[in-house]
Amino acid sequence: MGIRYVCRICDQTIGQLSAENITEWQLGFHWLTPEERKDIISDDMDGGTLVKVVCETCQEMLNRSPELSLLPRPLQ
Repeated sequence: MGIRYVCRICDQTIGQLSAENITEWQLGFHWLTPEERKDIISDDMDGGTLVKVVCETCQEMLNRSPELSLLPRPLQ
């Protein structure tokens, strides 16, 4: 079982961690509200954890064109 970080905008995999001996506290998930957890963290089809974040490229795009954040999937 692993933890995979994926960009919520472009669906690119940002990184992956082995879940051995990693706690939610170490990852900072304990700071999330229940609503944020539901929006950001989910189970993937392989039995691991999927964490949806924004990659640097998409963040730069959103910083330059904030109106794109209103679109459901700006790069799709």
